[in-house]
Amino acid sequence: MKSRQNIFLVGPMGVGKTTIGRLLADRLGRHFYDTDRVIEERTGADIPWIFDVEGEAGFRRREQAVCAELAKEQALVIATGGGIVVNEENRRAIRRDGIVIFLFATIDQLVDRTAKDTRRPLLQNDNPRKVIAEIFDSRLPLYQELADITVATDKSAPRLLVNDILRQLDQHHENS
Repeated sequence: MKSRQNIFLVGPMGVGKTTIGRLLADRLGRHFYDTDRVIEERTGADIPWIFDVEGEAGFRRREQAVCAELAKEQALVIATGGGIVVNEENRRAIRRDGIVIFLFATIDQLVDRTAKDTRRPLLQNDNPRKVIAEIFDSRLPLYQELADITVATDKSAPRLLVNDILRQLDQHHENS
């Protein structure tokens, strides 16, 4: 793949954006960024602390600033936070400045993958399955609207998924 466009990975929490993004960046010889990790590095605080102190709105403002900044770069692989798509400015920047890969999995898989993760503030409640399903259902149309490529992550190992993504990226460029 010779394009200098950024590659944005979007999808729900727990779908594997960071894992797949790192592997994809390595295979393409590109720099990798995870928007949540960039926010944590810049603030010196973890995401749950930001949610506690600034609320979701404060976190989303920080996320929007990081998204805008990374979107201006070239040839990056960027794993986004699951909720980055709720902000229209983020969606515009992602669509304008990159190729968008929507990663998805079943609700059961997402629940299993996030069950022991205490770093996800939106899931720190009595019924994380219900929250995951509601969030997924509300964001699904946004993920689908942005997607240039869609990949299910619930049946294959990450390295095999990256091979599939690379094939689809080549096809995408041939058809562009």
